[in-house]
Amino acid sequence: MINFHVDRSSSVPAYAQLVRQVREGLRIGTLRPGDQLPTVRSVVTSCTVNPTTVLKAYRELELSGLVEARQGAGTFVSGTLGHADPHVMARLRGSLARWLGQAREAGLEDEDIQALLASVLVDHTARRAHAGDRTQAAPAPGAGVEKEEGAA
Repeated sequence: MINFHVDRSSSVPAYAQLVRQVREGLRIGTLRPGDQLPTVRSVVTSCTVNPTTVLKAYRELELSGLVEARQGAGTFVSGTLGHADPHVMARLRGSLARWLGQAREAGLEDEDIQALLASVLVDHTARRAHAGDRTQAAPAPGAGVEKEEGAA
């Protein structure tokens, strides 16, 4: 079962943090179809949030087809996200944990790490999009022969 946490210092609303945690759990394989989410009451108690906050998060997840509420039984995961091999995800998670240890040793704080990860993700996505543009367009005559500035 997922253990929710709410970062009060975040600019992200509490309900959106809960939704994100479920989506992340589905992506990394810690949540699977059939798993039960914590009761609204237990989330209210553990995260000290308003019941309306939890209900809003669960409703958003339900509308997106990721969970279903069963009268008298609770809220259960009904959808999936991502299709990565769980073994690959576990290996990559271990590598990332080691990298995070190095980042901490270098003195990086959470916001530094998040900014670094976001910038690398943006750069990588842009490079992939740019590479996709090049493979889709036919090269012009003489393309690929670029001169350096100042070259004759």
